[in-house]
Amino acid sequence: MCKEAENERATNQSEERGEISVRSEQNREESVTIKELTNALEEEKNRSEDYLTRLKYMQADFENLKKRLDRQLDEVRKYCNKRLVLELLIVVDELEAAVQESKLTESVAVLLRGVEMTLKKLKRVLELEQVSPIECVGQTFDPAKHEVAAKIESEEEGKIIEEVRKGYIMKGKVIRPSVVKVTAKSSSKTSKEVESSE
Repeated sequence: MCKEAENERATNQSEERGEISVRSEQNREESVTIKELTNALEEEKNRSEDYLTRLKYMQADFENLKKRLDRQLDEVRKYCNKRLVLELLIVVDELEAAVQESKLTESVAVLLRGVEMTLKKLKRVLELEQVSPIECVGQTFDPAKHEVAAKIESEEEGKIIEEVRKGYIMKGKVIRPSVVKVTAKSSSKTSKEVESSE
């Protein structure tokens, strides 16, 4: 019985050693897995920090670009009319010369000729800017291009008979509507209608 107990104890010890060995092997595998996961986690942390740093630099670059573009746009807005103003200064010079010449000669004809020449140059400047007058006399009234100053009774409705102030189009868009006088049918009853109703 002693031998059986010894054999049984030896068997139990060997099973325990086997279990310990299996547990030890599992612990080693878990340890390796934990190390691999820790390394992978560290790599991902480094990668995400790198991405975050890049993103911060890109954001700073974008902000700098935006500020630079805003400054350039402000500069363009300030001086976008420079060419037009230079052309208008030539017209001012012409007008001043015409006034000066008419004072020296005391001639209205000289003044008129100078004003006509200046007007011609001013119209050329407007043409260069693609500004053209709206043709309206004899046309049908269009509220997109015209404003009514007065209505004149007539048989025909909505015809423009007189231009009070010129209107202008710039690059296909109305920048100032024409002020016009328009025909309108009489809204009051005619004398025949009044007599027949009595």
